[in-house]
Amino acid sequence: MRLAWSHAFVVAAGLLLAGCASEPTRIVPGTTAAETLQRLGAPTGRYPLNGGGERLQYSRMPAGFEVIDIDVDASGRVVSVTQVLNEARFGHDIKVGQWRQNEVVAFYGRPYEISRVSSFDGTVWTWRYKAVNERRMLYIYIDPTGVVRRYHTGDDLEFDRIRD
Repeated sequence: MRLAWSHAFVVAAGLLLAGCASEPTRIVPGTTAAETLQRLGAPTGRYPLNGGGERLQYSRMPAGFEVIDIDVDASGRVVSVTQVLNEARFGHDIKVGQWRQNEVVAFYGRPYEISRVSSFDGTVWTWRYKAVNERRMLYIYIDPTGVVRRYHTGDDLEFDRIRD
């Protein structure tokens, strides 16, 4: 019986470590791009950065709440790992009147949803995220020329509709 418990513990510990190894936020600056790709697998997006680097993006959309951008410099080393769906960052990160669609995708990945509203001539791109365990939505308004015109956040009411 003792051997069975030991074996079960070893298997459980191995699975736990494997799960940690595939967690993008566990990658540390200085890690090589090759090692990052080996540990995490193919990213959901790859985007060139100024200066010859590259962004490896790991998105948990459409069902998840995180988008992790791993920026690699021209020498192939990780320089930053950022969970970008963070309400405290939106005001600093989103460049209203400057960003175009491709810059939004390169930063946040593909949205959870793209829709239209009658009060805006363009599309509204939506991402799901969590703020202190509350389900929230980020809405970015993109005009017909592809320029970000505004953004706002709101509660994710989808879960409430499913429960009712």
